[in-house]
Amino acid sequence: MAHRKTIFVIGGTGAQGFPVIETLAASDSDYAVKILTRDVTSDRAKRLASLPNVELVTGTFASEVDLRAGFSGSWGAFVNIDGFNCGEKAEIYWGIRSYEIALECGVKFFVWGNLDFVLKESGYNSAFRTGHYDGKGRVGEWILTQNEAAQTSQMSAALFTTGPYIQMSIAKGTPMAPTIIDGVLTWKVPLGIGAVVHVDLDDCGHYVKWLFDNNKKASGMNLKVGIAHVDYHSLAKAFTKVTGKPARYQDISLEEYWAEPSRATGAQQPAGHNSDPSDPATMTRQQNFTGFWNMWKASGGNKGLIRRDYALLDEIHPGRVKSAEEWFRRENERGRSQGLGGLWDQLESGNAPHVLKSIEDGRRGRL
Repeated sequence: MAHRKTIFVIGGTGAQGFPVIETLAASDSDYAVKILTRDVTSDRAKRLASLPNVELVTGTFASEVDLRAGFSGSWGAFVNIDGFNCGEKAEIYWGIRSYEIALECGVKFFVWGNLDFVLKESGYNSAFRTGHYDGKGRVGEWILTQNEAAQTSQMSAALFTTGPYIQMSIAKGTPMAPTIIDGVLTWKVPLGIGAVVHVDLDDCGHYVKWLFDNNKKASGMNLKVGIAHVDYHSLAKAFTKVTGKPARYQDISLEEYWAEPSRATGAQQPAGHNSDPSDPATMTRQQNFTGFWNMWKASGGNKGLIRRDYALLDEIHPGRVKSAEEWFRRENERGRSQGLGGLWDQLESGNAPHVLKSIEDGRRGRL
């Protein structure tokens, strides 16, 4: 590990962290990874610790002492703060502070785990305000501004902008989790004729490693990734084509979406589970995910609110997953090879996997 460049990772035990760390720490890579985690004894931390070229560091991103310990001696940093843990306000503060401390500690290349700044993209239309997106997006814009300043030339930076993981389209507890109704897999969501820019978790490692490998070229870059703009009629057709089982998309209103009993129960709880519910700046789940669905409803066909440069992504990662059908096919075969059954079998039995760490930890109900 002595000859490898050390990357300090915040958010390593989250869904995105695993493929990023596996790729960065691989035997044919140039990097070693130092991971910040609150609990080195957790199952997720133990899985990461079993990988080669990985070191766990106990601490939290909400501590300057822990941040300094992690950034010190590190060549690079990948910072993906869990906005559902700390909430929008805290993420903005600690996102900015993590950049400042990384620069002070001598980090050479800083990658911020980002989401689209949808409020700004909409022309500051509050109907699209989505706290867990806008918090990251504000920090991302600030980082790129700092990257242009001469006084910060000792550390360059890039953004890695993702979106809802394609794994979330069939996972438990997510905003778009389907149900089986009368033998038909059904997505009942308020998407209209819009589309979701789904991201394959397995591709994230390739993109992040590309940023570090090409840090001079990537300096100041906002790498916005995705499989495709996935409309849910096509999503249902792809599932049926791969599995042979019936599936459909049922467009519903936002009122119907929030009236669903499992959502209505927690609709007024804070979007960030450690946010202060009495703080006027704290968004509720209903407020946050209303903006979320309005965003995707306005993003159909890569011609609306949220867009991607898929030609650039093909250039960076020619082997990336490029459609929902391709992903369903891969996961269907993967499940069978692992003895879990195909996708339909997993969904019918109620054994569809968790994806989001907060859901797995039992800290949130269905979104």
